[in-house]
This record gives sequence, structure tokens and C-alpha cells, in this order.
Amino acid sequence: MKKIALVLMVITIASKIIGFIRELALSYFYGASNISDAYLIANTIPKVVFAFIGAGIATSYIPLFSSIVQEKGIQLAHRFTNNLINFVLIICTAIILFGLLFAEPLVKIFAAGFTGETLDIAVNFTRITMLGIYFSGLSRIFIGYLQIYNCFIIPALVGFPFNFITILSIAYSSINNNEMILAIGSVIALAAELFLLVPFIYCKGYSFKIVFDWHDQYLKKLLFLSLPIILSISVNEVNVLVDRTLASQIVEGGISALNYANRLNLFVQGLFVLSIATVMYPMISRMAAEKNMVGLKKILSESISGINLLVVPATVGLMIFAEPIVRMLFGRGAFDEQAVTLTSSALFFYTLGMVGYGLREVLSRAFYSLQDTKTPMINATIAVGLNIILNIILSRFMGIGGLALATSISALFCTLLLFISLRKKIGHFGLMDITLSFGKIVLASIIMAIVAKLANEALLTHLSANLSLLASIGIGAIVYFGIIYFMKIKEVEEIILQIKKEIKKVMPQE
Repeated sequence: MKKIALVLMVITIASKIIGFIRELALSYFYGASNISDAYLIANTIPKVVFAFIGAGIATSYIPLFSSIVQEKGIQLAHRFTNNLINFVLIICTAIILFGLLFAEPLVKIFAAGFTGETLDIAVNFTRITMLGIYFSGLSRIFIGYLQIYNCFIIPALVGFPFNFITILSIAYSSINNNEMILAIGSVIALAAELFLLVPFIYCKGYSFKIVFDWHDQYLKKLLFLSLPIILSISVNEVNVLVDRTLASQIVEGGISALNYANRLNLFVQGLFVLSIATVMYPMISRMAAEKNMVGLKKILSESISGINLLVVPATVGLMIFAEPIVRMLFGRGAFDEQAVTLTSSALFFYTLGMVGYGLREVLSRAFYSLQDTKTPMINATIAVGLNIILNIILSRFMGIGGLALATSISALFCTLLLFISLRKKIGHFGLMDITLSFGKIVLASIIMAIVAKLANEALLTHLSANLSLLASIGIGAIVYFGIIYFMKIKEVEEIILQIKKEIKKVMPQE
């Protein structure tokens, strides 16, 4: 599991870089224009409209498939998959028809300020991009199918054709002075994701058949399991809406500051947490179906410690270097000193809850693997209620930083609730070892932070601020991994053992 997770991290970094180039291409060819605004909104609408349903179905599919294989065999699991695919296609068709008929009202909901030509362009773009829902819906299921068979690399690669085709469509539309190519390119990019997956799912034994069985007990169970997940995502979206509403009342640029800080936060989550959680989820789902609770607890414990190992030092590093990191990444052009201050404040307080965000993702998936989607939903609802209350209180005293701190506190509180609930559900799962490991990691991270901070202050007299920052981060990383190597942390020893095995494989034999 650790080896695959490391490979996924490397792929994620490369994908993030290409995604950033995609954003640069849009800004280079279209700048901050009415066309770029319309394009972004037209891509946002289908994602938001389908995101709730797609996420719920995809998350419930993996443990349910594993359960069917265990109880009834692979043929019935494939029949269920085909039935689900046809069901999703019908849902997608209904959503697309709704989008085509009500494109203008949808655009006005997401971008109330659009009028005239900008509104017309956005409406035309949206009617085209809505067709991409077909490809998004099928891709979510096929990615889950591949992950069930421990095929993680191919799903991780789908971002590459998507980004390359999007970049080409942006450039081609500008060169030919035809903005409609932008929207068409978005749909083709989503189709490319699906076409990349199709050959590999057939290699795993899947074959498509037309099955329409609305009375399928497993389809009904999937809908039952999906509903709490859909509600959880909806609740989180309400939370984001409240954050942005309060931010807009605190200071001009407050929404942007939260957005930029959250992007950095999500980058760390995507790099470390999702790589581990993606590999873990199908494995524990299969173990849950086999009633192998010993194996499930072992992988869960390893995943938690693995996230702590990577996220805790990232948290400490972002806290001590929040301002220089924001200045290096965003501090140019219209991003003035006030924007740096606001974003740095938000980033500092967001990072306090980073471990909470990461562990919440893993613990929630543990419940999903056990086909319990209600507990994460209830805990998420409680956490969001707490977040909204804290938002109102802390924002009055701390401004934008208060909104970020409220989010972090609620994330940590939700994670604590999930720990307690999971402990009651499955019994002991190595909390003592996890706590001991966490303490060692925190100590190593603090020492790392002190060394990195001192190194940065010393290097500033010889290097530019950005070079000094990068060098200090590198020094801190070396110090951190050096310390944990000698701390006898179980997960670290296992990773080192795995690396030694890989080195022996490639070394010539005498």
C-alpha cells in the first residue's frame, strides 16, 4: 500500500503542475475577460449540479461491489455494475435536459452579475458543457471499478489528457477567434478521461450489457447508502456559502483570501491524504465484506499514522512560513500587501485543522467501507453547525483569520467524534500506538520548524527571499526525515525496508 501511495503522490504532483499550466494558458490567451468568466462559470455549473449525486454513488459503489462479490459472486457484481451504469445514464440525461432548458436561470444563480453579451456567452457555453456530465458520471464508476482491483495508477493519470486537451482547446480557440471551441474542448477533455479508462476496465473482465432492473435490491441499497453522503456534501457546501458570505462582509477581498489559502490547504490534502485514502478504501471495503476486521484495523491504523507522518510536518511548516509562502506564490501584480496579509492569516489558521481534515477523510471512508454512511453524515452536520456558530463569534474578533480558525476547530471536533464512534463500532484499532507515533512526529516537526526558521533567517542575508525560503524548506525536510529515522517509528521503518527491497531489485547481482 505504501509503495502505491508514494507513486500516486508523484503522479499527483505532476498533474498539479500541468493543471497550473492550464490556468496559465487561460490567463495568457484570455486574461480576466468576459469570455474567461463565462468559461469558468460554464464549467462550474455541471460540476456542482452533478457533484453531489456522483460523489454519493461513487463512494457507495466500492464497498457494495465487494460485498456482492463475497456473497453472490463476480457475475452478479458485474450485472449490478451494468444496472448502475444505465441508471446513471438516465439520471445524467435528466440533468442535461434540465440544464439545456434552464441554462439561463442556472447561470444567473451562479453569476448574478452577468448581463448582455457575457450572459449570452455563458448560457451558450453551459448548454455545451452540460453534455460532459455523461462522461463524468461513467468515469466515476469506472475509476471505482479499477480501484476495487487495486488498479490505482490509471485513474490517477486521467488528469493528464484532460489538462492537455483543455490547454490545446484554449490556444486553438484564441488563434481561430472562436470562443465556442473552449466549451467544446471541455467536453472532449472529459471524454478523453473516460476513453483512457475503458480499455483497462475491459482488461479486468468487465463487459457492458444493457440491464434495466429498477427493483434490484443492490441498486436500492446503493441509493440508500448514497443519500447520507449526498446530504453531507450539501451540508459542506452550505458551510462554504456561509464562509464566503461572512468574508464578503468583513473586508473587500476576503472571499479571495479564503479561496487562495484554501487552495494551498487542499493541495496538501490532495498530495498526501487522498493518495493514501484512495489506496486504502478498496482494500478495507474488501476486508469488511470478508469480515476480516483484523486486517481492516491494521490498514486503518497504518493509514492514520501515514497521514500523520506527512501532514503534521506540512502543518508546522505552513504555519511558520505562511506569509513568505503566500508572498512567493501570489505576491505579484494586483495581489497587493493587504491581500498577502489576509491570505497569510487565513492560511495560518487553516493549517491548524489540517490533520483533522486528513484523518476525517480516512475515518469517514472506514465507515463507508462498513456500509455505514449515516454516522459520517451526522458528525458532519454537527461539525458544520459548530463551524457556523464559531464563524459568527470568531469573525467579529479575528476577521478573516477567525473564519479559518472556526473551520479548523470544527474539523478537529468532527474527527474526534468519528474516532469515538468508530471505536464503539469496531473496538480497539491501535489508538495507543497511533498516539505514541503522533507524539514522536510532533516532536520531530517542532525541531524541524526551529531549524528551518533559523536557517531562513541566516540565508536571508545571502539569498533572495524566495531562494532562502526554498532552501530552508529543503533543510527542514532533511532534518525531519533524519530525526524520524532514528525515532524507531514503525511506519518509517517499514517504508525504509521497502525502499531497501526495491534497491536490491535494481542492483546487479554478483
